[in-house]
Amino acid sequence: MFKSIRWKFITIYFLPVYIAMLIIGVFIIQEFQQYHLDTVSENLTNLGRREGLIQTIVRFKDLNESKQEIQKNIDQWPTGLKEEIFVVNRDFKIIARSKNSGTNDNAIEVLDYELLIDARNGHIGEKDIIINTRQGRQITTKNMAFPIQNEGEAVKGILYIRADLSDIYKTLDKSKWILTKATFLALAITVILGYLIARSITEPIIDVTVKAAKMAKGDFNQFVEVKSDDEIGQLAEMFNYAREKLNITLSEISSEKSKLETILSYMADGLIAVNNEGKIIHANPTAMRMLDLSQEDIKNKPYDNIIGVFNERLKIEFIEENSKDWIGSEIIRFKDCIFHANYAPFKDEKGEKAGIVMVIQDITERQKLDNMRKEFVANVSHELKTPLTSIKSYTETLLDGALDDKEITKHFLGVVKSEADRMDRLVRDLLQLSRLDYKREHWNKKETNIVKLTEDSVLKMRINAKNKNQTLSFKGEERVICFIDPDKIEQVIINILSNAIKYTPENGEIKVLVEKDEFRGIIRIIDNGMGIPEKDIPRLFERFYRVDKARSRELGGTGLGLSIAQQIVKAHEGEINIKSKEGEGTEVIIKLPLKEKEV
Repeated sequence: MFKSIRWKFITIYFLPVYIAMLIIGVFIIQEFQQYHLDTVSENLTNLGRREGLIQTIVRFKDLNESKQEIQKNIDQWPTGLKEEIFVVNRDFKIIARSKNSGTNDNAIEVLDYELLIDARNGHIGEKDIIINTRQGRQITTKNMAFPIQNEGEAVKGILYIRADLSDIYKTLDKSKWILTKATFLALAITVILGYLIARSITEPIIDVTVKAAKMAKGDFNQFVEVKSDDEIGQLAEMFNYAREKLNITLSEISSEKSKLETILSYMADGLIAVNNEGKIIHANPTAMRMLDLSQEDIKNKPYDNIIGVFNERLKIEFIEENSKDWIGSEIIRFKDCIFHANYAPFKDEKGEKAGIVMVIQDITERQKLDNMRKEFVANVSHELKTPLTSIKSYTETLLDGALDDKEITKHFLGVVKSEADRMDRLVRDLLQLSRLDYKREHWNKKETNIVKLTEDSVLKMRINAKNKNQTLSFKGEERVICFIDPDKIEQVIINILSNAIKYTPENGEIKVLVEKDEFRGIIRIIDNGMGIPEKDIPRLFERFYRVDKARSRELGGTGLGLSIAQQIVKAHEGEINIKSKEGEGTEVIIKLPLKEKEV
């Protein structure tokens, strides 16, 4: 309970009032008591001084002989009911007394002995004494003893005056009770006022505390009502201002975090973050997919046990020992993929290296393209070198004297022309591929019946098939209208038919079919030739790729026909696929959209 600031406020109000009332009460009671006792003492002194009662007694020479006169004087002397007067001789015998002072004449038994002795010795004595009454009560009395003597004479006797102080102490007790009640009343009022004041202070603080606790749990829609313009009101205003700013800041942070998470989740590159202890603290889905990792692997396996398997040079210890700045790159080979890993450190709030961030890029396709580019350059060089070598050789032979023989010259020039035609076909195919790659090819698309187009292409190639005793048949629906460039599609059909005729042995059979489904026109070219090995089928559309390179060159192919065919069909938003089994034949399927397209 006393941990609450409210009770601390009440205690702070309570203690000063309590201490002040206690000090004031004690001071007042003491002063009041002293005042009354001094008043009694002064009254008794006035009663017994020389100008008072003692003056009437000192004139008697012998107190024992004059005790009746002394008694008369005492009886006549005005006193209150609370004062008692005793006249005692030197032998401590009471020779006169006031009416309410009892009957015992032995002063030593009734009065204070020390005061009697002091008075007999000529000194005035004063003392407060508690005595027992006949009713068995104890009362406090003020006792004063005066020596009875003339100036310069011996002490004749003692005037002993005793006053009852009971009324004074009763008054003091009542005063104490009144002060006590006043103190309790003041303290009660103080507690109530302190509670109200403390509540007016603590309630806004409690409100702020409760709402701050809700904010700590994530609920930022809190508002503190401002009820005053004092420091508490300013606290409430600052809380509302801080809440608003915090809400805005957290919204911005949440937005940035969401953006960052989205970027990391959908970025094409993999990302892995690892701390200095070798624990992976983040891995985006791309990295997990690249390296075939699961969430269990990320949680339970250390970084070195995962990445170190692929490349020892990517282990934390190796990087720390061999790279001063923790910056570098390595190659990771996993299954059939090649990854390029770039790593760099990230730092904590003190600016010290806290771990490593690694970005993993899949360069498999890039590597393949690079290899294809190198292979393409090598193939082009080879394809050009072969005819150039032949042309150079035959030309040199002619220049060396063969020109005189017309038959040899004619034969050599025919070879030179054949090789030049071969180079011309290669260059034309390369130029067409370049135009297709850079989308510079001119298209003359229009509604075309691909049944008629395919049938015309078959007629053009029938003589080539007949030369090898091959059966070239055609079958198609009546009309299949596609929106195409007829010259380019005819080029594709003739190219495929040419390949079918080339790679189908004599007496073979080639079938051409035209049909359609709901959305596309379909051209099928099927032969029963030598077929294609399964491992070579995925690479058939690569430039200069040949299944049987020696035989392909012998038959005059450039290795670019299928690549050009694929580019043309794709430009028409179509598909071209090849199905084949080695020794059983090949089927080429061309699919072209039926829906009309804008030119």
